[in-house]
Amino acid sequence: MTATRIDGKAFAAGVRARVAERVARLKEEQGIVPGLAVVLVGEDPASEVYVRNKGKQTVEVGMNSFEHKLPAETSEAELLDLIGKLNADPAVHGILVQLPLPGHLNSDLVINAIDPAKDVDGFHISNVGLLGTGQKAMVPCTPLGCLMMLRDHLGSLSGLNAVVVGRSNIVGKPMAQLLLGDSCTVTIAHSRTKDLAALCRGADILVAAVGRPEMITGDFVKPGATVIDVGINRVPGRNGILGDCHFDSCAEVAGAITPVPGGVGPMTIACLLANTLTACCRANGLPEPEGLTA
Repeated sequence: MTATRIDGKAFAAGVRARVAERVARLKEEQGIVPGLAVVLVGEDPASEVYVRNKGKQTVEVGMNSFEHKLPAETSEAELLDLIGKLNADPAVHGILVQLPLPGHLNSDLVINAIDPAKDVDGFHISNVGLLGTGQKAMVPCTPLGCLMMLRDHLGSLSGLNAVVVGRSNIVGKPMAQLLLGDSCTVTIAHSRTKDLAALCRGADILVAAVGRPEMITGDFVKPGATVIDVGINRVPGRNGILGDCHFDSCAEVAGAITPVPGGVGPMTIACLLANTLTACCRANGLPEPEGLTA
Protein backbone atom coordinates (compact mmCIF):
# COMPACT_ATOMS: atom_id res chain seq x y z
CA MET A 1 0.00 0.00 0.00
CA THR A 2 1.25 3.48 -0.85
CA ALA A 3 -0.49 6.21 1.11
CA THR A 4 -2.16 9.21 -0.49
CA ARG A 5 -0.19 12.36 0.29
CA ILE A 6 -2.44 15.01 1.84
CA ASP A 7 -1.15 18.23 0.28
CA GLY A 8 -1.34 20.82 3.04
CA LYS A 9 0.18 23.50 0.83
CA ALA A 10 -2.58 23.19 -1.75
CA PHE A 11 -5.26 22.88 0.92
CA ALA A 12 -4.00 26.00 2.70
CA ALA A 13 -4.09 27.91 -0.60
CA GLY A 14 -7.76 26.94 -0.91
CA VAL A 15 -8.47 28.12 2.64
CA ARG A 16 -6.79 31.46 1.95
CA ALA A 17 -8.80 31.84 -1.25
CA ARG A 18 -12.06 31.30 0.65
CA VAL A 19 -10.96 33.79 3.31
CA ALA A 20 -10.07 36.36 0.65
CA GLU A 21 -13.44 35.91 -1.05
CA ARG A 22 -15.35 36.53 2.19
CA VAL A 23 -13.11 39.49 3.11
CA ALA A 24 -13.84 41.07 -0.27
CA ARG A 25 -17.59 40.65 0.33
CA LEU A 26 -17.29 42.18 3.81
CA LYS A 27 -15.60 45.22 2.32
CA GLU A 28 -18.09 45.60 -0.51
CA GLU A 29 -21.32 44.88 1.38
CA GLN A 30 -20.53 46.04 4.93
CA GLY A 31 -17.56 48.39 4.60
CA ILE A 32 -15.68 46.22 7.12
CA VAL A 33 -12.02 45.20 6.87
CA PRO A 34 -10.82 42.47 9.27
CA GLY A 35 -7.64 43.44 11.10
CA LEU A 36 -4.93 41.24 12.64
CA ALA A 37 -2.41 42.62 15.13
CA VAL A 38 0.78 40.63 15.71
CA VAL A 39 3.10 41.49 18.61
CA LEU A 40 6.73 40.37 18.51
CA VAL A 41 8.99 40.94 21.53
CA GLY A 42 12.70 40.50 20.95
CA GLU A 43 14.64 39.32 17.91
CA ASP A 44 14.24 35.56 17.71
CA PRO A 45 15.13 34.77 14.06
CA ALA A 46 12.54 32.01 13.60
CA SER A 47 9.83 34.21 15.12
CA GLU A 48 10.79 37.11 12.87
CA VAL A 49 10.42 34.96 9.75
CA TYR A 50 7.09 33.60 10.98
CA VAL A 51 5.74 37.08 11.77
CA ARG A 52 6.86 38.36 8.39
CA ASN A 53 5.02 35.51 6.64
CA LYS A 54 1.90 36.18 8.70
CA GLY A 55 1.92 39.85 7.76
CA LYS A 56 2.43 39.07 4.07
CA GLN A 57 -0.41 36.57 3.92
CA THR A 58 -2.71 38.82 5.95
CA VAL A 59 -2.34 41.59 3.36
CA GLU A 60 -2.68 39.13 0.46
CA VAL A 61 -6.18 38.08 1.59
CA GLY A 62 -7.25 41.73 1.88
CA MET A 63 -7.03 42.18 5.66
CA ASN A 64 -5.33 44.94 7.58
CA SER A 65 -2.05 43.90 9.21
CA PHE A 66 -0.82 45.69 12.32
CA GLU A 67 2.68 44.67 13.40
CA HIS A 68 4.17 45.72 16.73
CA LYS A 69 7.86 44.87 17.16
CA LEU A 70 9.11 45.54 20.68
CA PRO A 71 12.64 45.33 22.10
CA ALA A 72 13.59 42.27 24.16
CA GLU A 73 13.83 44.37 27.33
CA THR A 74 10.18 45.49 27.08
CA SER A 75 8.60 45.32 30.53
CA GLU A 76 5.51 43.29 31.37
CA ALA A 77 3.63 46.52 32.15
CA GLU A 78 4.50 47.97 28.74
CA LEU A 79 3.40 44.83 26.92
CA LEU A 80 0.14 44.61 28.87
CA ASP A 81 -0.52 48.28 28.11
CA LEU A 82 -0.17 47.60 24.37
CA ILE A 83 -2.50 44.60 24.60
CA GLY A 84 -5.06 46.75 26.42
CA LYS A 85 -4.96 49.29 23.59
CA LEU A 86 -5.36 46.57 20.95
CA ASN A 87 -8.29 45.08 22.90
CA ALA A 88 -10.02 48.47 22.75
CA ASP A 89 -9.25 49.15 19.06
CA PRO A 90 -12.32 48.36 16.89
CA ALA A 91 -10.10 48.04 13.80
CA VAL A 92 -8.33 45.07 15.40
CA HIS A 93 -10.32 41.83 15.34
CA GLY A 94 -7.49 39.41 16.08
CA ILE A 95 -4.49 39.72 18.42
CA LEU A 96 -1.54 37.35 18.39
CA VAL A 97 1.45 37.62 20.71
CA GLN A 98 4.28 35.64 19.15
CA LEU A 99 5.74 32.95 21.42
CA PRO A 100 8.18 32.29 22.96
CA LEU A 101 8.48 35.52 24.91
CA PRO A 102 11.71 36.63 26.62
CA GLY A 103 12.23 34.86 29.94
CA HIS A 104 11.32 37.82 32.15
CA LEU A 105 7.77 37.92 30.75
CA ASN A 106 4.97 35.69 32.06
CA SER A 107 3.46 34.10 28.94
CA ASP A 108 0.28 32.94 30.67
CA LEU A 109 -0.35 36.39 32.11
CA VAL A 110 0.22 38.02 28.73
CA ILE A 111 -1.96 35.59 26.75
CA ASN A 112 -4.79 35.85 29.27
CA ALA A 113 -4.72 39.64 28.99
CA ILE A 114 -5.94 39.36 25.39
CA ASP A 115 -9.68 39.81 24.87
CA PRO A 116 -10.89 36.18 24.40
CA ALA A 117 -12.97 37.29 21.41
CA LYS A 118 -9.76 38.55 19.73
CA ASP A 119 -7.59 35.60 20.82
CA VAL A 120 -7.08 34.13 17.35
CA ASP A 121 -4.44 31.71 18.64
CA GLY A 122 -7.06 30.12 20.89
CA PHE A 123 -4.71 30.06 23.88
CA HIS A 124 -6.71 32.20 26.36
CA ILE A 125 -7.92 30.16 29.32
CA SER A 126 -11.53 31.12 28.51
CA ASN A 127 -11.24 29.69 25.00
CA VAL A 128 -9.55 26.57 26.35
CA GLY A 129 -12.48 26.09 28.74
CA LEU A 130 -15.09 26.77 26.06
CA LEU A 131 -13.51 24.27 23.69
CA GLY A 132 -13.22 21.69 26.47
CA THR A 133 -16.92 21.97 27.25
CA GLY A 134 -18.05 21.88 23.62
CA GLN A 135 -19.00 25.54 23.37
CA LYS A 136 -18.21 28.12 20.70
CA ALA A 137 -14.56 29.15 21.07
CA MET A 138 -11.59 30.49 19.20
CA VAL A 139 -9.74 27.29 18.30
CA PRO A 140 -5.93 26.90 18.14
CA CYS A 141 -4.80 27.16 14.53
CA THR A 142 -2.77 23.98 14.08
CA PRO A 143 -5.42 21.58 15.44
CA LEU A 144 -8.08 23.43 13.43
CA GLY A 145 -6.03 22.91 10.28
CA CYS A 146 -5.66 19.21 11.06
CA LEU A 147 -9.41 18.88 11.57
CA MET A 148 -10.14 20.63 8.27
CA MET A 149 -7.86 18.24 6.36
CA LEU A 150 -9.32 15.19 8.09
CA ARG A 151 -12.87 16.26 7.30
CA ASP A 152 -11.91 16.93 3.68
CA HIS A 153 -10.22 13.57 3.24
CA LEU A 154 -12.52 11.32 5.27
CA GLY A 155 -15.87 13.10 5.26
CA SER A 156 -17.65 12.19 8.50
CA LEU A 157 -15.32 11.30 11.37
CA SER A 158 -18.14 9.92 13.53
CA GLY A 159 -17.29 6.64 15.25
CA LEU A 160 -13.67 6.50 14.13
CA ASN A 161 -10.93 5.59 16.61
CA ALA A 162 -8.41 8.42 16.95
CA VAL A 163 -5.10 8.40 18.81
CA VAL A 164 -3.34 11.70 19.48
CA VAL A 165 0.31 11.22 20.42
CA GLY A 166 1.21 14.34 22.38
CA ARG A 167 -0.40 16.19 25.27
CA SER A 168 0.63 19.82 24.74
CA ASN A 169 -1.80 22.65 25.37
CA ILE A 170 -1.12 24.00 21.89
CA VAL A 171 -1.79 20.87 19.80
CA GLY A 172 -2.38 17.59 21.62
CA LYS A 173 -5.16 18.52 24.05
CA PRO A 174 -7.17 20.80 21.72
CA MET A 175 -6.80 18.26 18.89
CA ALA A 176 -8.36 15.61 21.11
CA GLN A 177 -11.22 17.97 22.02
CA LEU A 178 -11.92 18.72 18.35
CA LEU A 179 -11.97 15.04 17.45
CA LEU A 180 -14.34 14.36 20.34
CA GLY A 181 -16.54 17.15 18.99
CA ASP A 182 -16.73 15.25 15.69
CA SER A 183 -17.77 12.07 17.58
CA CYS A 184 -14.49 10.18 17.37
CA THR A 185 -13.43 7.81 20.13
CA VAL A 186 -10.25 9.52 21.30
CA THR A 187 -7.16 8.40 23.19
CA ILE A 188 -4.41 10.82 24.19
CA ALA A 189 -1.03 9.11 24.31
CA HIS A 190 2.50 10.39 24.84
CA SER A 191 6.14 9.37 25.01
CA ARG A 192 5.61 7.50 28.31
CA THR A 193 2.56 5.52 27.18
CA LYS A 194 3.09 1.80 27.69
CA ASP A 195 3.22 -0.16 24.42
CA LEU A 196 2.59 2.96 22.38
CA ALA A 197 2.95 1.13 19.08
CA ALA A 198 0.15 -1.33 19.92
CA LEU A 199 -2.13 1.51 20.99
CA CYS A 200 -1.48 3.44 17.79
CA ARG A 201 -2.19 0.38 15.65
CA GLY A 202 -5.81 0.57 16.76
CA ALA A 203 -6.25 4.08 15.33
CA ASP A 204 -8.22 4.94 12.22
CA ILE A 205 -6.81 8.46 12.69
CA LEU A 206 -3.31 8.86 14.09
CA VAL A 207 -2.13 12.38 14.97
CA ALA A 208 1.57 12.64 15.80
CA ALA A 209 2.33 15.76 17.85
CA VAL A 210 4.96 14.54 20.30
CA GLY A 211 7.96 16.60 19.14
CA ARG A 212 10.35 13.69 18.60
CA PRO A 213 11.78 13.23 15.11
CA GLU A 214 10.59 10.10 13.29
CA MET A 215 9.37 8.49 16.53
CA ILE A 216 6.30 7.04 14.79
CA THR A 217 7.28 4.30 12.35
CA GLY A 218 5.31 2.04 10.05
CA ASP A 219 4.78 -0.59 12.72
CA PHE A 220 2.74 1.97 14.71
CA VAL A 221 0.22 2.36 11.87
CA LYS A 222 -2.98 0.46 11.21
CA PRO A 223 -3.27 -0.50 7.52
CA GLY A 224 -5.30 2.17 5.75
CA ALA A 225 -5.22 4.65 8.64
CA THR A 226 -5.01 8.40 8.10
CA VAL A 227 -1.82 9.83 9.62
CA ILE A 228 -1.45 13.52 10.46
CA ASP A 229 2.15 14.50 11.25
CA VAL A 230 2.33 17.75 13.21
CA GLY A 231 6.04 17.45 14.01
CA ILE A 232 8.58 20.10 13.00
CA ASN A 233 12.00 18.95 14.17
CA ARG A 234 15.42 20.27 13.22
CA VAL A 235 18.13 17.65 13.70
CA PRO A 236 21.86 18.47 13.62
CA GLY A 237 23.49 16.92 10.59
CA ARG A 238 20.19 16.46 8.74
CA ASN A 239 19.04 18.88 6.07
CA GLY A 240 15.66 20.52 6.40
CA ILE A 241 13.04 19.50 8.95
CA LEU A 242 11.77 16.13 10.05
CA GLY A 243 8.31 15.16 11.17
CA ASP A 244 7.36 13.03 14.15
CA CYS A 245 6.68 10.20 11.69
CA HIS A 246 9.17 8.22 9.63
CA PHE A 247 7.47 9.10 6.38
CA ASP A 248 8.55 6.24 4.12
CA SER A 249 7.71 3.40 6.50
CA CYS A 250 4.41 4.99 7.56
CA ALA A 251 3.42 5.68 3.96
CA GLU A 252 3.80 1.98 3.13
CA VAL A 253 1.02 1.13 5.59
CA ALA A 254 -1.24 4.19 5.91
CA GLY A 255 -4.10 5.06 3.61
CA ALA A 256 -3.22 8.75 3.70
CA ILE A 257 -0.49 10.83 5.34
CA THR A 258 0.63 14.44 5.59
CA PRO A 259 4.25 15.06 4.57
CA VAL A 260 6.77 17.23 6.42
CA PRO A 261 7.28 19.83 5.11
CA GLY A 262 4.19 20.68 3.09
CA GLY A 263 1.54 19.08 5.27
CA VAL A 264 0.20 20.61 8.47
CA GLY A 265 2.64 23.55 8.51
CA PRO A 266 1.04 25.69 5.79
CA MET A 267 -2.36 25.27 7.43
CA THR A 268 -1.34 27.09 10.62
CA ILE A 269 -1.19 30.58 9.10
CA ALA A 270 -4.16 29.84 6.84
CA CYS A 271 -6.23 29.00 9.93
CA LEU A 272 -4.95 32.10 11.72
CA LEU A 273 -6.45 34.15 8.88
CA ALA A 274 -9.66 32.10 9.06
CA ASN A 275 -9.87 32.73 12.81
CA THR A 276 -9.38 36.46 12.28
CA LEU A 277 -12.21 36.45 9.76
CA THR A 278 -14.39 34.48 12.19
CA ALA A 279 -13.61 36.93 15.01
CA CYS A 280 -14.52 39.87 12.75
CA CYS A 281 -17.83 38.28 11.77
CA ARG A 282 -18.71 37.52 15.39
CA ALA A 283 -17.80 41.07 16.48
CA ASN A 284 -20.16 42.48 13.88
CA GLY A 285 -23.03 40.02 14.38
CA LEU A 286 -22.56 38.49 10.93
CA PRO A 287 -22.77 34.83 9.88
CA GLU A 288 -19.54 32.93 10.43
CA PRO A 289 -17.62 31.74 7.37
CA GLU A 290 -18.76 28.26 6.32
CA GLY A 291 -16.18 25.48 6.42
CA LEU A 292 -13.57 27.61 8.18
CA THR A 293 -14.48 26.90 11.80
CA ALA A 294 -14.63 23.87 14.05
